[in-house]
Amino acid sequence: MKPSGITRRAGLVAMSAWPLAATSPLAFAQSGDAYPNRAVELVVPFGAGGGTDVLARVFAEAAKKHFSQPFTVLNRPGASGAIGLGEVAQSKPDGYKIAMMTLEMVILPHLGIGKYQPEDFVPIVRLNQDPVVLAVSAQSPWNTLEEFVDAARRSKDGLRFGNAGVGGVSHLAALGLQQKLGATFNHIPYQGNAPAVVALLGGHIDAVVPSPAEVSSQVAAGRLRMLAVMGDQRLRAFENVPTLKERRIDLSIGTWRGLGAPRGLPPDVLAKLSDAAMKAAQDPAVKEAMDKLNLGYSVADGARFKTEIDRDSAYFKALITQLNLKVN
Repeated sequence: MKPSGITRRAGLVAMSAWPLAATSPLAFAQSGDAYPNRAVELVVPFGAGGGTDVLARVFAEAAKKHFSQPFTVLNRPGASGAIGLGEVAQSKPDGYKIAMMTLEMVILPHLGIGKYQPEDFVPIVRLNQDPVVLAVSAQSPWNTLEEFVDAARRSKDGLRFGNAGVGGVSHLAALGLQQKLGATFNHIPYQGNAPAVVALLGGHIDAVVPSPAEVSSQVAAGRLRMLAVMGDQRLRAFENVPTLKERRIDLSIGTWRGLGAPRGLPPDVLAKLSDAAMKAAQDPAVKEAMDKLNLGYSVADGARFKTEIDRDSAYFKALITQLNLKVN
């Protein structure tokens, strides 16, 4: 049977419309050729409530103005950050899963922890830099750094130091302080500094060495006491708190936080992520939020961030070798 005129005309219309539909922006978006066409997972390798988690959520909120898809914050705590970082490093490099990287990223591999190397990440933007601080409960008998140091040196059983996990910055900072004081500490790991701070408030440990943002509200409320800053300068928000170096303890350790993607990310995808991340990082709302949270606002692009990551990786590799700290 021959097709009718109506059928032939319908077929011609359909055929003439097909190229237009196939090349429309919607068709590209549905086929996955356009980036981004869905939410981007931002993996935080620590639990909710810590400085890294808070910064990730501040960034994700600001990025709504500069990126066509939302950043969804996912907490993947465990193994001092190695679980979350490993998840991102082993994911498909398509721009839909990135990490909130911290200094632990360069420390853990040298300890034999985690299934990744720093080279498995492409730095996108650095958002923050902070020294760590020494904090104790306001109910403790130590009102000054000198009193704490004297107690640490006299303690037979060793003061109990909580940390964000074996090999994390807070752990290494406490080890460094222990070495400088010639004391012995009991190091107790938690899944992030937030639960370590809770343990300190509950009287289960004697001290923590987190970033300022992770204890600032409790210090302001009079529940915790900040005894020292492990940086080269005092903190603007806590100008009465001395640095260790002021008290002739030559130790300076800090941390940074920033975004990174798995190695192999296509250049065009990296460019879009980098552009949006830099715009979000420079948004006045981000700096304002970080100032309120006592997070050190310090933005750097991917190239500069990579240089710093490479430098820190070499430094901590040497330090871990010197202290014979390898875990596995």
